Amino acid sequence: MIRNPWFLRLVVIAFIVTAVSVIWNTNAFLTDRFSETTRNRAEVRLALYTGHVLSELQRTSVVPLLLARDPALISSLNSGDFSVTSQRLITAQTEIGAASIVLLDLSGRTVAATDRTRLGASHASAPYFVDAQRSKDTVFTLSERASGGFEFTYSRAVLSDNRVVGVIVVGAELAKFERVWSGITDAVAVVDSENRVILSTEPRWRGLTIGQALAVRSAPSALERAFQLTADWTNNAPDAYVRGEAVMRNEARIPFRGWKLISFTTYDSIREQVNAVLALEIMGFAVLLALIFYFLSRRARLQSVVARRESAELRLLNARLQREVAEREKVQKDLAVAEQTLAQSSKLAALGEMSAAVSHELNQPLAAMKTYLAGARLLLQRKRAEEALSSFQRIDDLIERMGAITRQLKSYARKGGEAFEPIDVRSCVSSALSMMEPTLRNRAVRISRVLPRSAVMVMADRVRLEQVIINLLRNALDATKEVPEPQVEILLTSGETATLAVRDNGHGIADLDNLFEPFYTTKKPGEGVGLGLAISSGIVKDLGGRLTARNAPGGGAVFEVKLPILSEKTQAAE
Repeated sequence: MIRNPWFLRLVVIAFIVTAVSVIWNTNAFLTDRFSETTRNRAEVRLALYTGHVLSELQRTSVVPLLLARDPALISSLNSGDFSVTSQRLITAQTEIGAASIVLLDLSGRTVAATDRTRLGASHASAPYFVDAQRSKDTVFTLSERASGGFEFTYSRAVLSDNRVVGVIVVGAELAKFERVWSGITDAVAVVDSENRVILSTEPRWRGLTIGQALAVRSAPSALERAFQLTADWTNNAPDAYVRGEAVMRNEARIPFRGWKLISFTTYDSIREQVNAVLALEIMGFAVLLALIFYFLSRRARLQSVVARRESAELRLLNARLQREVAEREKVQKDLAVAEQTLAQSSKLAALGEMSAAVSHELNQPLAAMKTYLAGARLLLQRKRAEEALSSFQRIDDLIERMGAITRQLKSYARKGGEAFEPIDVRSCVSSALSMMEPTLRNRAVRISRVLPRSAVMVMADRVRLEQVIINLLRNALDATKEVPEPQVEILLTSGETATLAVRDNGHGIADLDNLFEPFYTTKKPGEGVGLGLAISSGIVKDLGGRLTARNAPGGGAVFEVKLPILSEKTQAAE
């Protein structure tokens, strides 16, 4: 039995010194490791953001060259007739995604613009107008707006017979990146060759140099740092302070006019990971220290027995922990492989759905065009040219609709690009029935419509809403093929929501649970791929509504589209 108290004190002191040393070294090692990981992730994000900015600039730089060669714009500048020019620019802006498009005449006066409030404004002294007339190429201009922020424009002279007749100015939509970057915790800024902030998630930084921007809020005082000691005592020296917080600074060069992209990442995530490990170590050392004091208070014989028992248990626990660690590492490796396989499968599935969706959605206009062409041929043979022209006009509308569908399908990869506008649901029903007219002529189906007298306004994309109604009508027609007296009823009601119900007297729905799943269909092979209702359900969700289905009590099926109603107050706010 050990009787020397000094020896026991030395044991306890040595244990405490060892624990402090282990915790200190562990903290330093993990802080460096997690800091490097965080910095690498920030650099990867910077590379991604740099590519986005450069891609947007390159895409916008081509637009002035195309518009400068537009015969309609050249003709309007020569004739002085700009009655439809602004609408043409608005259409081009919708298709291209530019921030703004302005057409200036020789005097620098705005004769057409996507923002009609700018019509008549003079830009004779603007750099993008003066430089564009002097150069034969597209000119990039960075100018500061009076309301704050910067405007990024590409301009080019419009030539007619090698003579300058005007200037086309296209604004690059770079401000959208500020909104995207603001959704993360990092502070992000783009600086030009003069180190001046031109884009930033911090609005107060715009127009300042990066040094001035960081000085907008001073570093924490000595007292504030003392309060933050428990959280930041082990961090490396910070690169800068943003909003009083220590941050890590990372830079990436944008290969465009000497621009740079700078991000500031906080140390919060690093500290949380390190503290989690340190808490386990401290807890372990605390438990061990408590055991030491416990065993030292017992007699030597009991201490020896208990020590042997604890030693055996610790060995078993260590072996079990080693097995669990090995199993967990194996599970993590298997999980990583499964995640990679799932990601690849998702990509292949997305490609399959996209190709099938294109085939399915273009099939409706193509079928209608074939019917109109056959009718036009018969009308021309009977020398009824005016009625034939009406069929050709409908074919032209169908072609325009096919173009809208392809543009819409291309935008599936990025949400939020639809052209929403106030729409009367009644007009969409009429347009859908007009589109279905060739099919309805070949079927003896009774169509009944119950529509309110007043307008039922919703905020939606007209083409996509008409697409949903056509899909529901086609399903109703397919469901009533074998019914002796087929009937389809369209009911539109307006209350808290706009509800459009399509009811048929067909065979009903056998499987309601899988009805809206992709590729689920009850049709024969070659008659459908099972994407119509899945696509329609997705469109209605994007419009903020809900698509439901149920079996009618008297037989048949009922599909209901519920969309948020657009009240007068909401419309005024829009």
